[in-house]
Amino acid sequence: MNGKLFIVPTPIGNLKDITFRAIEVLKEVDIVLAEDTRTSGKLLNHYSIGTTLRPYHMHNEHKTLGGLVDELKAGRQMALITDAGTPAISDPGFLLVREAIREGIAVETLPGATAFVPALVNSGLPAHNFSFEGFLPVKKGRQTKLNQLQSETRTMIFYESPYRIVKTLTDFGKYLGEDRQASVSREISKMFEETVRGTVAELAQHFSDHPPKGEFVVCVAGKADK
Repeated sequence: MNGKLFIVPTPIGNLKDITFRAIEVLKEVDIVLAEDTRTSGKLLNHYSIGTTLRPYHMHNEHKTLGGLVDELKAGRQMALITDAGTPAISDPGFLLVREAIREGIAVETLPGATAFVPALVNSGLPAHNFSFEGFLPVKKGRQTKLNQLQSETRTMIFYESPYRIVKTLTDFGKYLGEDRQASVSREISKMFEETVRGTVAELAQHFSDHPPKGEFVVCVAGKADK
């Protein structure tokens, strides 16, 4: 009998932001696949979860894929988690889910934390229709992508690191217009959570004046309909 693959969201900040069901699943499966076993180990220890942790990340997901599917087909129960948030959303997970489905293995995704949802709602920008873009290309394809986004009328959502946030906001000003409204949220659900709103030019200046720290979600207004 085939096993089952559970996709389990984990807190993006506050350790209390996890469901009772997620904790139950992590306790009951045979293996927890973790992006970083050191980071996830702290979460599991906090909730007294003694399930075996095994690394599964972007550097080994292709190499380990076949073996994991074989174990699932042999009846093992596995849970996939990432350092924070929902697996496969700008994190590893898609390949394993796709292969499990191809092989007829049951996949169950639990609801839970995802950084862009609270950032979008908190932005004050239209949330009924949006485009999640994840991380922009760092070099190759960046200009092409920014050109494509010039015609996007939906609210756009991006993830960004503190090292590139000013450059990304500056690029938005260059390609989308400096007066384009936007919102930047960082450290969501953590002690120093912050959301700053304004034009992309104002936000670029703000984070130039205040050295950025933490992980960022940027929401940018779509092109206005004429």
